[in-house]
Amino acid sequence: MVAMWERGLAVSAPGKVIVHGEHAVVHGKVALAVALDLRTFLRLRPGAEGRVRVCLPGVGVQRSWDTPELRALRGRIAADFEESKSPSLEQLDALREFAGIAAGASGPDSLATLAFLYMCLAISAKYGDVPSVDIVVWSELPTGAGLGSSAAYAVCLAAALLMVCGAISCPLQEGESTARWTEEELTVINNWAFQGERVIHGNPSGVDNAVGTWGGALRYQAGKITPLRRVPTLRILLTNTKVPRSTKVLVAGVKEKILKFPAIMNPVLDSIDAISQECQSVLEEMPANPSPEYYPVLEEFFDINQHHLNVLGVGHPSLDRLCQVTASHGLHSKLTGAGGGGCAITLLPPDTSPLAVEAAKQDLCACGFECWETKIGAPGVTLHSLSSLNTQVLHVLSQS
Repeated sequence: MVAMWERGLAVSAPGKVIVHGEHAVVHGKVALAVALDLRTFLRLRPGAEGRVRVCLPGVGVQRSWDTPELRALRGRIAADFEESKSPSLEQLDALREFAGIAAGASGPDSLATLAFLYMCLAISAKYGDVPSVDIVVWSELPTGAGLGSSAAYAVCLAAALLMVCGAISCPLQEGESTARWTEEELTVINNWAFQGERVIHGNPSGVDNAVGTWGGALRYQAGKITPLRRVPTLRILLTNTKVPRSTKVLVAGVKEKILKFPAIMNPVLDSIDAISQECQSVLEEMPANPSPEYYPVLEEFFDINQHHLNVLGVGHPSLDRLCQVTASHGLHSKLTGAGGGGCAITLLPPDTSPLAVEAAKQDLCACGFECWETKIGAPGVTLHSLSSLNTQVLHVLSQS
């Protein structure tokens, strides 16, 4: 195993979007989350002897530590390291002090550093010595947009550190460009990635890291996560309105509306739940590369759910504008995530002309939005040979 990764390898994990069920899921309804083929990449190489280095150019982190000082820190706080046990406040305080992170600091640089240190020490405590590694992580995902960027980071870290410590195999054979781990190994990766998410978010649902680990699509209801039997790869536009919003405030607003008008709002939640379940049935019936006739029903689900989300009070003028722009090109959109701005997804049926897609993208960018043409239903965490990565990813990783 060591021989393979000594030449350098890369790990990638996808982001996620909610297709249907946002907000309703808070009230016990079904949500469908799918893997987004915008990915986070981690390059793994042996570090200088006795050194651990981590570089995250996207959030301005470049840190390195001596392995003896990490071992000493691990010895002081290692009592409760376990893949099923939340990081303790004492452990996190000790890590903050060690890394010089101010109490209460919640910027992506501080949280990413904290998650790295916790996962490095916890995984090495369970499976071996603190490894001398050089890790660079770069993402195609914007941070703070509800697209699972922190979970993709945690999944990549878990896979890389577990592999270096010998807890999981290095499945990439000589001459192969990509490989994936066994189901049992993916479960271990997911468990540790969830701990990384707990460091960053406190009390996450576990959906984002599960999507990052397994890919495809997952059904989530009342804490239970179930992978869909199979899911087609669908082309979409993902658009970030760049309008900031507070998920906490939006969730509280929906709750208030339900308490105020239960006879009106509960049927809306029931309808969103029905859309999620109907959509699951349609997706599981669709072939891997679906033809255009499968799309009209999915487009209707988008339209109906977008109206429901406006009724719940989580729409925004920027999202209305986005839906109008894409409708003018014959395309159907809905918000994804918390709403109130943030991101939206637009279905691209296979018979959509490239000219229409390009025109829609130009019009969306003219509104001040950021737009990506990508896919949903992407594969989960994957091991790559460095030579198989595209030029842009290789360039960023090699510059750091």
